[in-house]
Amino acid sequence: MNQISFKHLRSDFSAGLVVFLVALPLCLGIAMASGAPLFSGIIAGVIGGLVVGYLSNSHVSVSGPAAGLTAIVLTAITTLGTFELFLTAVLLAGVIQLVLGFLKAGSISNYFPNNVIEGMLAGIGVIIFLKQIPHAFGYDREPEGDLSFVDDHGGNTFTELMDSFTYIHWGATLITAVALIILIAWEKIPSLKNLKLVPGALVAVLAGLIIDRIFIISGSSLAVQAEHLVTLPVASGLDDFKNLITLPDFTGFTNPDVWVVAITIAIVASIETLLCIEAGDRMDVYKRYSSTNTELKAQGIGNFLSGLIGGLPMTSVVVRTTANIKSGARTKLAAVIHGLLLLISVLTIPAILNMIPLATLAAILLLIGYKLASPSKIKHFWEQGKYQFIPFISTLVAVVVTDLLKGVAIGMVISVIFVLRGNLKRAYYFRKEKYHDGDIIHINLAEEVSFLNKAAIKLTLGHIPQHSKVKIDASNSVYIAHDVLELIREFKEIGGPERDIEVELIGFQDKYNLESSGNEDRNIFLNDKFSEGDQKQLIAELSSDND
Repeated sequence: MNQISFKHLRSDFSAGLVVFLVALPLCLGIAMASGAPLFSGIIAGVIGGLVVGYLSNSHVSVSGPAAGLTAIVLTAITTLGTFELFLTAVLLAGVIQLVLGFLKAGSISNYFPNNVIEGMLAGIGVIIFLKQIPHAFGYDREPEGDLSFVDDHGGNTFTELMDSFTYIHWGATLITAVALIILIAWEKIPSLKNLKLVPGALVAVLAGLIIDRIFIISGSSLAVQAEHLVTLPVASGLDDFKNLITLPDFTGFTNPDVWVVAITIAIVASIETLLCIEAGDRMDVYKRYSSTNTELKAQGIGNFLSGLIGGLPMTSVVVRTTANIKSGARTKLAAVIHGLLLLISVLTIPAILNMIPLATLAAILLLIGYKLASPSKIKHFWEQGKYQFIPFISTLVAVVVTDLLKGVAIGMVISVIFVLRGNLKRAYYFRKEKYHDGDIIHINLAEEVSFLNKAAIKLTLGHIPQHSKVKIDASNSVYIAHDVLELIREFKEIGGPERDIEVELIGFQDKYNLESSGNEDRNIFLNDKFSEGDQKQLIAELSSDND
């Protein structure tokens, strides 16, 4: 577990504040869409920040109630009959996740291809962008946090989008426009960009609140309606606050239906978490690798505590994680700060928070959605060729019109079909020879390396000692998957220098811009002349080192 570091407090506090502003309405909206008490979403957000944020091995991931679980939660509460029984299922799901972490089930995330992960991120970006347009215009038929394509009124994301143009509220629209101008100016104007202690998102929120107060005081019809404001439960005293806490029904331990719900939540929440952790590592500008097994343990403890005191189930969440990274978070302190701000705000200033127009928060999310699905990203994969673009765009579309898990599954199937059809590669085996500080580590790539080999290479690179010199030789390789090339490029440019590792690349094709030359020395071989036993031995050695 990485310890909390205050070295980058300024940037982490700024990022945590932005994530708090984004997370607050999402926690409430997801609880509303799930048919659960509103405060249960806040509880999950607080635990996701304070507990999971502290225990997690990820530097940038943020956890909280997830939109992908709303349908499961809604159905489960209806099936079990009471919210208290559902909380028992959440508690048990946390225990199951904890067991999965100790069984090292998180390792499956290494087998998600980059084009599928990027397609998932772009798809979520499109969903966020489309879903926020109605809120930006003051049309709030669906609660904030509902990211499903089909809505409860028989329509879908596109029909709701069309309806929003019919019910435009000009006051909310003006607030959105002002917020967007502030946010863009804060990114583009150097003098404003340097004000790291004053996030543009906070300025945008304050501006929206002040504009709406002016409309209300002046009696203008542009004043934002109550349903277009943040709606946080307000406790007038300690007794009211206690009433917001719900305890689980422990008699549910003997109920088979509770166990079915618990297993379902544990599996779905774990998969969503692993996808988000992999996506977060991809977006992390410092290219740090997170322990997915540690993350499953942290999520398990978080869900156990959330179920114990009346919270929704949680996962690592892409929307909040993206907001965290784009706001300049350096360490996991940002996630902890976001949870602390959630806790402090609901205890002290809920009435002030309930004055915030959703339009200002919609502006923040519109920019986040655009960055996730920017045209430059789509162009990048188009230029990579059909073997990269088709799985990417298929995942993007599938995530938008179905949901995250189905979309990723479709993308994985298409990616595997492409690999089997045009680039079916045999796996390689490798072994680790003894070396000492100052020796040169030499990695020989196999003749053919597919994305299925990414996990072993990632594990090897992650355990190369600091202050080393590494030579990666692709002289005998006729095919190297794009995922592996990206991994090696990032290690050479960012990951290696961060750990004072000198990286030399040999035999890479010029079109990858990774060409170098050098001599062989002490070796870690990645080729097909070693046995499966050698491979398992190295994995065991590296895993024990990591533990």
